[in-house]
Amino acid sequence: MSPFDAGSMQTALLPVVAPATEHPIQSAVEASDRAPVARYLISDLCTYLETYLPPEQVSEFYRAYLFGAEAHEGQSRKSGEPYIYHPVAVARILAEMHMDYKCLIAALLHDVIEDTPVEKEQVAEVFDEEIADLVDGVSKLSQIEFESRAEAQAASLQKMLLAMTRDIRVILIKLADRLHNMRTLGSMHPDACRRISRETLDIFAPIANRLGINRVRVELEELGFLHHWPWRRHVIQRALQKTCGARVEMVGTVETALKQALHQEEIHGEVDGRRKHLYGIYRKMREKRRAFSEVVDVFAFRVTVDRVDTCYRVLGLVHNLYKPVPGRFKDYIAIPKANGYQSLHTVLIGPQGIHIEIQIRTEDMQRMAESGIAAHWLYKSGEQSTAKATTLASEWLQNLLVMQRAAGNSVEFLDHVKIDLFPDEVYVFTPKGRILTLKRGATVIDFAYAIHSDVGNTCVAARIDRRMVSLSTHLRSGQTVEIINAPGAKPNAAWLNFVVTGKARASIRGYLKNLKQREAQVLGRRLLSAELGTFGVDLDSLDPVRVAAYLEEANQRTLDDLLGDIGLGNRLAAFVARRLAGGDDDEATQAMQADKNLHPHRLAIRGTEGMVVSFARCCRPIPGDTIAALFSPGRGIVVHRSECRNLGSLETKRDKRLDVEWANEPDGEFPTEIRVEIGNRRGALAIVAGAIAELGSNIENVHSREKDGMTTALEFLILVKGRVHLARIMRRLRQIPLVLRITRVPR
Repeated sequence: MSPFDAGSMQTALLPVVAPATEHPIQSAVEASDRAPVARYLISDLCTYLETYLPPEQVSEFYRAYLFGAEAHEGQSRKSGEPYIYHPVAVARILAEMHMDYKCLIAALLHDVIEDTPVEKEQVAEVFDEEIADLVDGVSKLSQIEFESRAEAQAASLQKMLLAMTRDIRVILIKLADRLHNMRTLGSMHPDACRRISRETLDIFAPIANRLGINRVRVELEELGFLHHWPWRRHVIQRALQKTCGARVEMVGTVETALKQALHQEEIHGEVDGRRKHLYGIYRKMREKRRAFSEVVDVFAFRVTVDRVDTCYRVLGLVHNLYKPVPGRFKDYIAIPKANGYQSLHTVLIGPQGIHIEIQIRTEDMQRMAESGIAAHWLYKSGEQSTAKATTLASEWLQNLLVMQRAAGNSVEFLDHVKIDLFPDEVYVFTPKGRILTLKRGATVIDFAYAIHSDVGNTCVAARIDRRMVSLSTHLRSGQTVEIINAPGAKPNAAWLNFVVTGKARASIRGYLKNLKQREAQVLGRRLLSAELGTFGVDLDSLDPVRVAAYLEEANQRTLDDLLGDIGLGNRLAAFVARRLAGGDDDEATQAMQADKNLHPHRLAIRGTEGMVVSFARCCRPIPGDTIAALFSPGRGIVVHRSECRNLGSLETKRDKRLDVEWANEPDGEFPTEIRVEIGNRRGALAIVAGAIAELGSNIENVHSREKDGMTTALEFLILVKGRVHLARIMRRLRQIPLVLRITRVPR
C-alpha cells in the first residue's frame, strides 16, 4: 500500500498547490488575473506520480517529502504560507514533465542545504549521492563572502551551470524553481520584483529557450515582463485587445480557409490560431525600433500534420491560398535551430492585407517545440528529434565548460554565457557540408572557434564560397566557410573588437591571459636572476627548502607563480632575492632604501618581451633613447624616456623603479610620433607618406591640422627600428621642398 492510500494520514498532509489543469503551465495573464483557487494535498501529487512511476519510487518520494517538511518546519514564505508549499509546487512542475523520481526528490529538497541546517552529506546518507549532487547543484553559494551582490549572483549561477554540465536535471530543477517563484512574485518588495524579473529575462528564460522548453520559456518571459515593465505590458495588452477585437472575424476566416484546404487535399491535420505573446511583441518592437502598429504579424497559425513530407505539401497549399511575403520563409526542418526546434515558417498576406505567420510541423516536432530537452523524459520515445535535441544540448554544455576554463572570474563567465544565450541565428557550412549555427553578426573568427578552440587560436585567413576574406567578415546564412591555419599563429587581442559568440570571446581572453602569464614568468626569471647575481647566487642553485618556505610565506603555489608575480610588477625582485639569498626582513628593508643608481645590473630591453613590457605612449621610447622603467602592478614594466615629464622624480618612486637599458640588438619595430609642417599643396600628404615608406617605415596613423591658410601640420605615428632609423627618415623628409619643419613628438 502506498503511503497516501491511508485515510488516517490525510490530516498530516499539507495542502500545497492548485489542482492540475489541462494545460498546467498557465499564461502570465491568466496567472496574474485569476482568483484564489482551492489547494490540493500531497496525496494528489503522489496519485499523479503513480500514473508513470512504480509504487516503490512514489513511496521514496513521499519519504523525501516528510524529510523536507521536517527540515523546513517553522519556515514560511513572504506570502505567509508554509515554506514546504514551494518545493512541492516545484516537484509538481517537474512531474508534469514526467521526470524521474530522483529528480523529483531533489526538487523537494532543493532548498534544504541552502536554507536549513541540513548538510549535503546528510542528504547523501539518507538518500544517495546522486540526489545530494542534484540538490547541491541548485543551491546558492551562501557560505562565501562576496564584495557585491553581482559577484555573488554570478558565482552562484556559475556553480549551477557547471553542475548542469554534469547533469542536465540541475537546470530543469532550477527552471521549475524559478517558474514557481515568478508565479508567486507578487508578495515581494517592488525592488526585489524588478531585480528577480530582470535576472529571469536575462538568464533563465534564455536558458529555457536554449534547451527548447518553450512552455516554460514563454511563461517566464510573460511573468518577467509583468513584474519588470508592468506599464509597458499594460499598454501593449490594451493595444492588442483592440486589434484582436477588430480582427476576430479575420482570424476565424483564415482558420476556416486552412481547414478547408487541408480537407480538400485529404490531409489530416490540426489548425490552431493564436496571437503572439506580449513579451515577444515588445521585444520585436524594441529590437527593430517599431511602433505597435508596425508589428503587423501578431497573429500566428500552427498546422500540425503526421509526416515531414506532408509539411511541405501543406506549405504549397498555404502559398496557393494566400500570397507569401518575399524573404520571410524559413525552413527549420532541413536546418533545425540550435535547440533542436524544427518547423516551417512562412509569412502570408491574409485578408484585409494583414500579415499572418504560418507554422507547419509534425506532431513529434510540436512535442519537441513545447518540451525540448525535457521531452527525453516526458515521452521516452527515443525519436530522432529527441535525440537531436539531447545532442545539441550536450554540445552547448561542452561550450560552457570551455568558457568556464577561459574566464578569469565568475562575473566574466556569466557575461560570456549571456552573450551565448541570445543566438538570433545564421547557418553556415564547413567545406565538408557540416552545418554550424552561430549568432547573427558572427564573424569568421567565431566560426573558427565554433569548430574547435585550436582551430580558432591558429586561424590566419579564411575563404567564404572560395573567395579570400578578412577575419572580421560577418557571415550570412548559406555560406561555405573554409578556415586557413598556420602552426605558429596565435590569437590577436584586436579580435575581441568584433567577435560576438561567448566561446570565441572566452577562448581569446583565456589564451591572452595565459600568454601574458608565460611572458611574465620569463621576465620575472630574468629580473630575479639579475638581483640574485649581486649576492653571487644562481637561481637554479637555490636551497629548495628555503624556496619552499618562502613560497608558503608568499602564498604562492609554485616558483613559476612567484616569477610571474615578479614579472607583472606585483612583487619586487630585490625583496625576493634578498630573502632567497638568506637575508632577513631588516636587510630587505634596507635594500629597498638603497641607492638603485649604484646597482650594476640593468635589465636589457629586447622588444620581444610581449605584453609584460610596454612602452609609454606619453613619450614613445625607441632604441637609442636613454630610458627608465617603473613597475605597474598587474601590467609589468612600463618603459619611459628618461626625460619624460610623466615619469616624475625617480627619487620619490624608488620602490617601483627599475634600471633598464636597450639590448645590443633590439628586435622588432617601435612606435614613435613625428610632426611635419608642410606648405599647402595638392598631393603634399602623398609625397610625405611616400618618402616615409621608401625608408621601410610603416605609418600607423596620421592626423592633419591646418595652422593657417599657408601651412598644415601633419602628425604621423610611424614604426621605426631605433633612433638611427628615425634620423634617416627625418633627414629624407627635410629634402622635400614642401617640408618646412620636422620635430619628434613629444620633444
